[in-house]
Amino acid sequence: MTSPADVPHLTPNQINALVVLMVEARRLTNVELKELAGFTLTGKDNTKLVDLGLVDTDRTHRPFAHELTEQGWRVARQLHTAAPPKQGGSTTRSLFVVLSNLHRSLDRLRVSHGDFFKQTAVTAAPATSEPRQEVPAPTVTATTAAPATAATAAAPVSAAEVEALVRSAYRELATAPGAWVGLADVRDRLADTDRAALDAALRAMVGRDDVRIIPVANTKSLTARDRAAAVRIGNEDNHALAIGPA
Repeated sequence: MTSPADVPHLTPNQINALVVLMVEARRLTNVELKELAGFTLTGKDNTKLVDLGLVDTDRTHRPFAHELTEQGWRVARQLHTAAPPKQGGSTTRSLFVVLSNLHRSLDRLRVSHGDFFKQTAVTAAPATSEPRQEVPAPTVTATTAAPATAATAAAPVSAAEVEALVRSAYRELATAPGAWVGLADVRDRLADTDRAALDAALRAMVGRDDVRIIPVANTKSLTARDRAAAVRIGNEDNHALAIGPA
């Protein structure tokens, strides 16, 4: 987990760039940055963020486009823990107050920054929004039209069925409704379920009022099993599931 000591010294413009890229949760061109926030990410500011591994800049065509890396997301989430740069004045100090209270509120709600800021299907830019994987409907052929064997009958064929399996596994694992369960344990219970279909179901379930899927804050506590079981949502690897009242 990123600590205050891990937050590099940044200029106000570099901080603004990280914040805008975080809250938009997508790749932004310099034209879009200018329209949204009144500045572009160029020159030394861009070079430093790229060199620090916080931003990925596509320079293959103009206007250049920028997106937070995983490290960029970690630093953006923890910006408020560092001292704001003096040259930023009251504007940057006020921004840090907002970020601090945002972090406190999301922590209380057990909602990740990536999940909170993720783009909807309508507004997300196709270049950077993580595509939702849909489970294709089965194609009926002469072979599949025959009576189902035990092997084919066991495989779920719809997103609704996969979600039902996830909820059933959660009920078996959770100590109480709303308790946190590791995705590694859920995947073990659903070992026969297609990985892509399960990931798609988990991403879809994040939109349900009773479902929360978050990353583990203390990444040092994660085992290789936990990391392998993570589901990618909103530019973050998520490791824990809760279903029920918060």
